[in-house]
Amino acid sequence: MRGVDEIQDGMFSYISAEQRVPKDHPLRAVRRIVDEALRSLSRDFDRMYKKVGRPSIAPEKLLRALVLQALYSVRSERMLMEQLDYNLLFRWFVGLHIDDPIWDVTVFTKNRERLLEADVAQLFLCAVVEQAGQMKLLSSEHFTVDGTLIQAWAGQKSFKKKDENETKPPDDPKNPTINFHGEKRTNETHKSQTDPDCRLYRKGQQSLLSYLGHVLMENRNGLVIDARVSPATGTAERDTAVEMIRDTACSHRRTLGADKAYDTKAFVADLRDLNVTPHVAQNVCRNRVSAIDNRTVSHAGYEVSQKKRKRIEEIFGWMKTVGLMRQTRHRGEDRVGWMFTFTAAVYNIVRMRNLAEMMSA
Repeated sequence: MRGVDEIQDGMFSYISAEQRVPKDHPLRAVRRIVDEALRSLSRDFDRMYKKVGRPSIAPEKLLRALVLQALYSVRSERMLMEQLDYNLLFRWFVGLHIDDPIWDVTVFTKNRERLLEADVAQLFLCAVVEQAGQMKLLSSEHFTVDGTLIQAWAGQKSFKKKDENETKPPDDPKNPTINFHGEKRTNETHKSQTDPDCRLYRKGQQSLLSYLGHVLMENRNGLVIDARVSPATGTAERDTAVEMIRDTACSHRRTLGADKAYDTKAFVADLRDLNVTPHVAQNVCRNRVSAIDNRTVSHAGYEVSQKKRKRIEEIFGWMKTVGLMRQTRHRGEDRVGWMFTFTAAVYNIVRMRNLAEMMSA
């Protein structure tokens, strides 16, 4: 017998969102890690807000929503608010009741700015890394560093001369006709009018307005220890690598793996001054003399570091595809760096959940 297509306009339910989420759903393990990190940041949140006034969005709920945005590749905060409006799984993860109203997009964005000013992304990453240390997932001796290109949210037409004064109005305000033929454009003479912090950077055959994202990875399980963003310059990768390994200073000797772009005398000397053994790939193309001596190359640990360092590409791959960091949706070095660091923390959470599942199997 054919059933009746009866449409019900209203619905009363006595089942909570907690009951609707399966016990073995992957987000349950993710939320436990996120909640533990947020509890450790409670005092930092207290210092960010005044004691009086109208209550704002709880920072815990805001950060859980941003975790979902990275996990599910939600392109914009407007789409994130739309998902929170009707997706019970999203509501449960953030901590919203079924009947709670959803925040306005502009209100959500302004509340996120407070987290940017307090550098909460770095605090969140540190809290997640601390959890990984408690789970015995980290190496304190062997690390890898690398950088990746992050395309800026700025078009090539916005890259104009710094001292240029427009006297003639554009033929099309939204998409003006600009001819760069025969014009030499460099970061010394030009800058983007849309995002002044980005730089014209060439990787391969194409020059793009970009930032450089840097990651310091521990070699045991491939977890991110530190993540930073810098202007795209020729020495930014090596300079930032030295800063990150210096900030993880400890008494015992460590190793640092890297690709051949880091094979310079200055970088190797800086690492040795920090009591760090440079396990950098030798750059011997075009009869170039490598800064890495044969004694370092012949050590058994050097070969292991060269194998482990390739895992850092998995981090960049996840952050660019799932975390949508191939081209940033934000402008300014501070905002781009905040999102890059936060996305690295979300990657750690996913990786920790997978490792915990493997260990319990």
